[in-house]
Amino acid sequence: MTAPTLTASAQPSARSAATAVKVADIAVKVSLVVLILMAVTDPDLGGVKAKAGGSRAIAYPLAMMLVPTIWWLFYRARPFPWLGDLLLCLPWFTDTLGNRLNLYDSISWFDDWMHFMNWAFLTAGFLVITLPRGLPWWRSIERALAFGVPTAVLWEIVEYITFIRWSPELETAYTDTLGDVALGSIGTILAAVVVWLSRRSNPHLGAPERIG
Repeated sequence: MTAPTLTASAQPSARSAATAVKVADIAVKVSLVVLILMAVTDPDLGGVKAKAGGSRAIAYPLAMMLVPTIWWLFYRARPFPWLGDLLLCLPWFTDTLGNRLNLYDSISWFDDWMHFMNWAFLTAGFLVITLPRGLPWWRSIERALAFGVPTAVLWEIVEYITFIRWSPELETAYTDTLGDVALGSIGTILAAVVVWLSRRSNPHLGAPERIG
């Protein structure tokens, strides 16, 4: 009798995990659209009054469609990167949900947590899609910082232009901006380490994901 292998049992498990990621990605997209429609039709109910609700309503769906559009135009011969797409979409959903539940105004540390967590999500998604396997850890951190820090700074610039300069938050904007960029950078480094360690323990993680 031959010794049992993990291959047969691992395949259904891998398929189940892939299905769960796909379902989660679609659910996040649908939920984000619903929350944006609520914010557009009733800004008070949507929790985005005086918080650039109109800009978010345009930018977030566009950001949500970025990976599908790039994949459709250039990489349709490869499997769709569901995991990377999910990670890149989560920040738009969590930010919108946080505003909808008024968590930014009711919990003092929530904004800090979101900058840390969302840049971890964004960077992890970017690395899952673009990072070649087998690279040393420092190359993962290098690529993560090259993506995470500039996008964190860009976010702060856009935030200032769209609503901070007319907001009561202007008085503390400088200190808050420095803290947000620092927290986003820490989240970026964490994502680089997690993705690299995950790839090391599971060489197949992200194998069908890469479209770059």
